[in-house]
Amino acid sequence: MPAVTRKSLFATLVLTFALLQPGIAYADFKGPEGGTTVSGNSKSDDSGGGSVSATAGAVVFDYSHNGSGAKAGPVTAASDWTPPACYYAPKYTPAQLKAHLEPIWEAESTGYEWDAKQRAYYKDGDYPDFNKKKTGEGYWWDSYVTPGREGEPGALDCDKPIFWVDNGEAPPAGIPQAITPEMLARLAYAEVRVPSTKVRLAPEGASKVNLPTWAWLDAGDVAPVSVTASVPLLRIQATTTATAASLAIEPGTPDARTLPASGACPLVAGRIGEPYAAGKANRTPPCGVTYLRSSGDATFPLRATLTWKIHWTGTGVAAPQPLPDGRFGAEQDVTVREIQSVNR
Repeated sequence: MPAVTRKSLFATLVLTFALLQPGIAYADFKGPEGGTTVSGNSKSDDSGGGSVSATAGAVVFDYSHNGSGAKAGPVTAASDWTPPACYYAPKYTPAQLKAHLEPIWEAESTGYEWDAKQRAYYKDGDYPDFNKKKTGEGYWWDSYVTPGREGEPGALDCDKPIFWVDNGEAPPAGIPQAITPEMLARLAYAEVRVPSTKVRLAPEGASKVNLPTWAWLDAGDVAPVSVTASVPLLRIQATTTATAASLAIEPGTPDARTLPASGACPLVAGRIGEPYAAGKANRTPPCGVTYLRSSGDATFPLRATLTWKIHWTGTGVAAPQPLPDGRFGAEQDVTVREIQSVNR
């Protein structure tokens, strides 16, 4: 099958397909940061007010249960796994593919031989007049680059020719990047945002040498978050959910002991660690750190990294399917002072 160039301009008709599909609303979409966005090779709108955003490839992301806030951020996979950098999805009706390809041929910028092969396949041969007779019965599928992954080697993996898929039929075999519920789950993974991991500390001011500093995250800090990705045109969807599992504390100096000794504080009863309260001064906190020396005129950069267990469910898949754990961390400055003794 002759290959259509990957250098074709997305901006020409990439939105036309998505915007003309029935049953998909493309206004008032709320993105991961709370504003209104349309991600991918598409437009944006900051008018606010909704809870969904859409890519130009008719992949719709629902962020209504995603993490929010100025310091929320994406998770990094604990392994070397990364979400897909490209995928295939419906892009053109027969009329839209015609409008996309014919100007390229007329410009004669790709050479007579190449143009002739393309015409033979898409216009005069296997699919007369771009398969116009099957308008409404299927779509031409093409590749999309995942937003933010442009320029990565993996973005060039989707180099198959534009191909036809009838409504209700699976894409041709041998195209692993074709959109499926599992592929949607992987795309949603990249859109997940988790809250800041700035831990609450006690004492609130300066920590004291050789006395434990309590650290914790309240239930609201570790509530599950999720993103749902769907292709309404294909009636498939997947929800990727991240659930907090444990917090790792790095004191920012070797002259410190973590509590517990492993430095990993598990999720217990919906929170990590335990808030300090009056009467707990002689207790060992379930999560925290004991500094063994003063920070002097500086501070120690305590780093707290939360590990999230991630899974997905979707169309035809009711049982949770695991995805790689994700991690998200942040640093905060901690001042440590010597305990002042009073001589009488």
